Amino acid sequence: MCLIAFSLNADPAWPLLIAANRDEFMDRPTAPLHRWRLDDGTEVVGGRDLRDGGTWLGLSPAGRLAMLTNVRQPVQTPARRSRGELVTRWLQSDGDAERFAAGIAPADYGAFNLVVGDFHARAWHWLGNRDPGAPHGAEASVLHRRALNSGIHGLSNASLNTPWPKTRRLKAAVGESLASASDWLSPLSRALTHDRPVQDPELPHTGVPDDLERALSSPFVRMAGRAYGTRTSQVVSVRAQAHGFAVTVQEWTHDPALPVARLAPENSLRETLVW
Repeated sequence: MCLIAFSLNADPAWPLLIAANRDEFMDRPTAPLHRWRLDDGTEVVGGRDLRDGGTWLGLSPAGRLAMLTNVRQPVQTPARRSRGELVTRWLQSDGDAERFAAGIAPADYGAFNLVVGDFHARAWHWLGNRDPGAPHGAEASVLHRRALNSGIHGLSNASLNTPWPKTRRLKAAVGESLASASDWLSPLSRALTHDRPVQDPELPHTGVPDDLERALSSPFVRMAGRAYGTRTSQVVSVRAQAHGFAVTVQEWTHDPALPVARLAPENSLRETLVW
C-alpha cells in the first residue's frame, strides 16, 4: 500500500476513518477483501498477498488494526522477510506496541512504515526502520517508534506526515469527510481516484529518476509500461452505536489500464465488524 490518510479520535461519534490506495505490480497474486485465518486461528479481515502470505491493511474482530506502506529507495535490495507479515504479527499479538517492537529485527525487512492500533486501548503507534529525517537513505538497524495523537495523519512512501502533495490531498479529503455526514464518501473518492501528476516544482526527490517521481506523484498511479499501478482502494469507517462501534471495511479493485470509476458502496466489496 502506498498512500494512507487516517483520522484518530477527531470526532467522538466517528473515532476512526481510514482511506488508502495500494500500488503494486499487476502480476503479484492477491486475494481481495475477505475474512481469513492465520495458522494460529487468528481471524483477519482484509486482502491478502498470495505470494508471501501477509497483508497491507488488516483488522481483527478483537479491535486490533495494522496498515503498511513501503519507503521509496533509489536501489531496491532483497530482504530476508516480507513486510506484510508485520501486519499479521500485530493482529496475532496481544501486547502493546513497545512489546511488539521489541520482537522486530529492523534489518530483516525492506524499508517500511507501519501503523498499529488497539482500538479498545485507544493506543496507536507508528513504527519504521528508516530514519524519519532521511527516510530514503541507507539501511538502518534501528526501529523508530512514535505514539500517535488524535487528529488526521498521512503516510505515503516517505515518513509519517511527510507533506507530499498526494498525502496532503488525501488528508484534506479525510477532514472534509468528517465534516460531511450526508455524503462523506465523495471527498475520499475524488482524492483516491485523482490520477494527474503534480507539477515538477512540487515533485518529491527520493533518488529515483524524475519521470518515475512524476508517475508516482498522484494518489492514483498509472504505469502501464511497467505493469504497475493502483490496484485497490480501501476505506475503513468506525462509528459509535448504542452497543459498541460499527466497523465497515470497503474495497474497490482497479484496472489501471481503464478509466477510473467513482468509488461507490454498490461497486465495493464489504465486510462489517462490531468492536
